[in-house]
Amino acid sequence: MRVSRPLAALACVALSGVGLAACQDQTVGTITGHDGGRTVQAFTNPSNEGCHRFKADVTRVDNFTQNSILLYTTPDCTAPKDRPSTYLNMQGSDEVIKTAGPWRSFSIAPA
Repeated sequence: MRVSRPLAALACVALSGVGLAACQDQTVGTITGHDGGRTVQAFTNPSNEGCHRFKADVTRVDNFTQNSILLYTTPDCTAPKDRPSTYLNMQGSDEVIKTAGPWRSFSIAPA
């Protein structure tokens, strides 16, 4: 079966895109932190590495990325014994429980 050159080129470009996406060092999508009805901060395509700090306390987080995240009540992505991190799956939202306190940072969960 003979394949046309444009179709073969298109297939190669598509496969290259998939391969590059798998090796990205950033998360594709947006993570948004809210305080009540107010948007505090949005992170678009955040890095997979390190700690991401919200510029103010947040009580709800929307994770519209292709990765799960860990939410922390500390500004440096550490989890005190009495307040463990909160796991938020990809394409999901979560609101803080009043007794836990607001979230101050997040990191991308290991795959």
